[in-house]
Amino acid sequence: MIIIQQYYMVISSKHFQKQASSLAQMTISTALLSCDMFPVVEQLPTITAQTSGSFIALPFDENFLFKCEAKGNPRPTYRWTKDGMDFDPHKDPRVIKEESSGTFMIPNTKGKVKYQGKYRCYASNKLGTAISEESEFIVPVVPKFPKEKTEPVVVTEGDSVVLECDPPQGTPPWQMYWMTNDLRHIEQNERVSMGLNGNLYFSNTLLSDSHDDYCCFASFSRIRTIVQKPPMALRVKPIFILNFYSDFGPFLFIPPSVQKRKPNILVPSSHSTTYLKKGEELELECIAEGLPTPVVEWIKMLDSLPKRTQIKNYGKLLTIPNLTDQDEGKYMCKAKNDLGVAVHHFHVIVEEPPSWQEEPVKSQLAEIGSDIHIKCSAKGKPQPTITWKRNGQPLDDFPSTNYKMLDDRIIILRAEQKDTAVYQCEASNKHGTLLVNTNVLVMNHPPLILTPNYLEYATMLDKSVIMDCKVFSSPPATINWRREDPEGSLDGERYSLLKNGSLLIHKVEMEDMGQYKCLANNSEGTMSLTTELFIKDSTRIVKPPQDMKVKRGSIAELECQVECDPTLRRELEILWMKDGMNILSNFSEGYFTDDGILQIVNVSHSDQGNYTCVVRTSLDQDTASAFITVLDVPDPPVQLKLTDLKDRSVRLQWVAASDHNSPITEFIIQYEENHWEPEKWKEILRVAGSQFSAPLTLYGHINYQFRVIAVNAIGRSRPSMPSERYKTPPCAPDRNPENIKIEGHLPHQMDISWEPLLPVEHNGPSLEYKLSYRLLGVEDSWKEQMVKRHSFVVRDTPTFVPYEVKIQAFNRHGWAPEPRVVTGYSGEDLPLAAPEDVSVEVLNCTMLRVSWSPVPQSTLRGHLGGYTVHWWQTQSLLTSKRIPSERQSLTISGNRSHTMVPGLKPFSEYSLTVNVFNRRGNGPSSSPISFTTPQGVPEQPPILRATNFQKDSITLVWAPPHETNGFLTGYLLQYQTGNETLGELKSVNISAPDTTQWVLRDLQEDNWYKFYLSACTQVGCGSAISEEGGTVSEACKPTDNEIHSLLFSLWIFICSPFINLTLSTFLTFQSVAFHYHRYHLFLLGCGLTLSGYAVIPSGDGIWQLSEALNTSKGFHLVEGLSPGTVYTVRLQASHRVDVPSIFEEVFKTRKGEKLENLALPSKQLMASQEWFVVMMCTVALLTLLVLIGCFVLKNKGGKYAAEFDSFFLLFDSDNDEKPLKSSHQLFTDIKADDSSEDSSVMSEDDDCEFNEDGSFIGEYSGYKRRVSTEVNGHAPVTS
Repeated sequence: MIIIQQYYMVISSKHFQKQASSLAQMTISTALLSCDMFPVVEQLPTITAQTSGSFIALPFDENFLFKCEAKGNPRPTYRWTKDGMDFDPHKDPRVIKEESSGTFMIPNTKGKVKYQGKYRCYASNKLGTAISEESEFIVPVVPKFPKEKTEPVVVTEGDSVVLECDPPQGTPPWQMYWMTNDLRHIEQNERVSMGLNGNLYFSNTLLSDSHDDYCCFASFSRIRTIVQKPPMALRVKPIFILNFYSDFGPFLFIPPSVQKRKPNILVPSSHSTTYLKKGEELELECIAEGLPTPVVEWIKMLDSLPKRTQIKNYGKLLTIPNLTDQDEGKYMCKAKNDLGVAVHHFHVIVEEPPSWQEEPVKSQLAEIGSDIHIKCSAKGKPQPTITWKRNGQPLDDFPSTNYKMLDDRIIILRAEQKDTAVYQCEASNKHGTLLVNTNVLVMNHPPLILTPNYLEYATMLDKSVIMDCKVFSSPPATINWRREDPEGSLDGERYSLLKNGSLLIHKVEMEDMGQYKCLANNSEGTMSLTTELFIKDSTRIVKPPQDMKVKRGSIAELECQVECDPTLRRELEILWMKDGMNILSNFSEGYFTDDGILQIVNVSHSDQGNYTCVVRTSLDQDTASAFITVLDVPDPPVQLKLTDLKDRSVRLQWVAASDHNSPITEFIIQYEENHWEPEKWKEILRVAGSQFSAPLTLYGHINYQFRVIAVNAIGRSRPSMPSERYKTPPCAPDRNPENIKIEGHLPHQMDISWEPLLPVEHNGPSLEYKLSYRLLGVEDSWKEQMVKRHSFVVRDTPTFVPYEVKIQAFNRHGWAPEPRVVTGYSGEDLPLAAPEDVSVEVLNCTMLRVSWSPVPQSTLRGHLGGYTVHWWQTQSLLTSKRIPSERQSLTISGNRSHTMVPGLKPFSEYSLTVNVFNRRGNGPSSSPISFTTPQGVPEQPPILRATNFQKDSITLVWAPPHETNGFLTGYLLQYQTGNETLGELKSVNISAPDTTQWVLRDLQEDNWYKFYLSACTQVGCGSAISEEGGTVSEACKPTDNEIHSLLFSLWIFICSPFINLTLSTFLTFQSVAFHYHRYHLFLLGCGLTLSGYAVIPSGDGIWQLSEALNTSKGFHLVEGLSPGTVYTVRLQASHRVDVPSIFEEVFKTRKGEKLENLALPSKQLMASQEWFVVMMCTVALLTLLVLIGCFVLKNKGGKYAAEFDSFFLLFDSDNDEKPLKSSHQLFTDIKADDSSEDSSVMSEDDDCEFNEDGSFIGEYSGYKRRVSTEVNGHAPVTS
């Protein structure tokens, strides 16, 4: 028989846990070996679950469970005893059993009274028997008062009386009440009270105590029952009054008043000793009778009452909860009144149930022939009695010569295998019983290592590690450890062998990594195991969180970056703690964590605290902390108090509240009054943040209340609660009105207005103003008016004369101080005279100086406002035409006699007048004077174009300036090369003023030039307009015919069916054609530089761009188009001397057909090419005819015919009246100034008109120009 003793396993486990609590944790990669690896062992039964104590079968419970579970090998069997007799749950069909254990259940049904008793479970196998603690099952009976008839209780007034309740016994807790039949509680006090036994005690009686329905109620809450005793009657008799008759007539005898008496103790009735269990509640009751009603006092002899003491029931009940040994002793109650004292002594003895002095050993393993000691030492009050059992039977029932019993232990001498059993020790006194089962195994067994083989342990450098080697053996085995790989001994202070066989390595070094072997041997045999130790990198925080200050309502972020061993990365855990509590478990709302970052949204005051980042693996951990300080506006001040109350002042005091980590810088004091503007708070004073009181100056006749606002760097606090109100007495006004204004809106009156006093400045009721006025230096006496408004009109005054005015405030309580006097004038009238001696001095062609003599003060009739100069152009000196007058004016404020007039037009005739004005209006104008301005320089020419680019010449075409500002004498033309750097500036003086074109010759071939043109008069030349252009090489030279511009129409068609669309463009002796055919697009060119094309599905928005096209091929093929899809195609054409132009067309491919049907036959393609050649020849012939007509008209010097203009307008399909039908040009915004790039070509939008010279120019005003547009990358282009 092989028996595994569990004692070593329990002790080893506990010892290991105790040792490992301060060491590094282990990781075990190898799974625990199954029990199949160990031989089948037999074990003594051990109780694992049981029902103990007592419980009451309440009627509202469901079932009553008696639990008994045990472990052992073989599996234990169970039996029960009830009140010491065998009880078999399987024989009772009403009992519910569990087959796998000894547990059974008594249902809560009728007839459960028979189950009442004390139960004990026995778990047995062939090795022994374990027993459970005893449990008691109590079935309560519904309590009832006995049915009895009680006689009325009759007493004399002043006597004491007791109404007995005698409640029935029932399930505690229970509670007593005294009420009447109509459920009104009997009033209790020092005279009348209920005792713990339920009786109602009267220390003395009054006539009002007489009632016929004193009812005692008993409430049993656990069984939800209330019972009532039959009503009792109490009759209190009054003292009798006796009438006597004598010879002298009737005689009335009144006995003395109710007899007073000293106190007498009613409860308790005799000397009492109270025994209580430690932890219970002590209740001492002392009820006395007497007249007057006694007062009860409590004392503890030779000591003071504990602080836990409570005095209840009007001083008659002393309670001390959770009784301790220190509460033991003598207590005394003292009842006293005016006639004496009565005392009673209580002896309180505190006892306690049994408890172990030393925890008994629950399992022992002994080798055969050894002595076994089983100790069972208990304490308690009274001292517990020790009872020994073996396998549930009294030890005396087992006669044996090797047992030796002492007071608290037994000794088994020279133990044999038959002594294997479960020994029970019971320690009992009147307060309870303790039971312990001790398993004793007597056997010899070779070492059996319980720790699985080939376990892997991991730890960190400088940490400690425990490697287990748990061994079961008898007698105890000797355990040794050694290095296996590499081999070596384990000598040194860093290596320790624990009592349970485990190896402890202190401060692990890198050399400690490797395999270890544990060897266990005893007299019965030997066994070994192998383990392996790994050293890991430490886990550490490399970027700890930092202390921070954040505003309430904002977002705070704490960052915690960590490094750890790569093999532990998956199990790395980052936790955040706030003030030692896990955030995710306790503060989840408003906190978010992600990869070492803690984010706190909407920070509040509760978020302030110490935050700790905890990073841990199964082997180690690291921590770092930071403190978050929450900043906020201060809390409102508190405890506002008014002191130093005076008629016109008060001192306000307050207490500052929390500043929320930002010092208070100032306090704002506000007031509110409930008469003029109730509930409207106004600021009265500001004081420093270090000041907590302030004197306040007040107005009279105001009912004030005040509040305070604290201010810090974050902002203002909420206002404090208002102070108490304080009303000042009325008084005279403190001041007079200010800002007195004296005006005259009409010639014979004077308007006087002023700023009234604020309502709170009235200082009393019925405020008025006394207005006083008189003529300055003329009148001595004042004219006075009492006014309630804040304005007054004095009528029938002389025009514009000075007055003295003063205003004084008045109320029922007096006048304000003497007012100050202000001076003003009565109403003004229009001036009577015009300025004289007006003269002008022309300074230049656009400015002159005007001067005049001031108007006499006597004719102003008001305050001088200033002078106004008016002028207007009468005619231009270039023509004899009169110009409609457009008056311009300039106002000069103050008393001035000259001014400068700018903005005149050169070479013009003007007229000018001057007038004076005051507040009333303008005076008469002076006589007009005329003057002329000299010639100036012309404006910039509105347009300049470079055309007809030749090998060594360029033709410049321009329009004359709109305003010549004099007689035009010619033009100044300047030019310079502008390839990479600007060359020498050359000039050409053109003396003919009517010239509008010029051919620059002797230019360098294939060069770029910048041109500057300005118009000139006798005075000089004006600002220049610029343009750019370049000469061409011999290869690019056009035909001998000089062609300024050519407009023609291109035909675009889609095969089957044909759709004719028109595309207009501006080119220089060039042609282009588009050829569409089903799914392929052909681009054909002749003499044109094609830099690229773009095609886009309509509405898609993403352009597909080509490479630069090879124009020598004359066509380009676009493939990959989708059937039945609308496309937009754009062709960018450019020339070296022209900016790029973009031409656009929209087409739609045909719907899907078989590919072989869509091929273009070679004959058809050839025919299409021939048709194209014919079409281009026709266009060239028409163009030649048009040019011949132009030259004929030019030689005649006449204008073009209207029909000829119309012909050209047919091609100008991009003007405002005729938008493009089938092609679109891209434009950008046209700036007002002429840039060299924009002006290098003519606009196709210009009105097509030639002048007498045959030059092509646009109209001078409102002309348009074409702007080039480049398509770069894949950006969408808007058409």
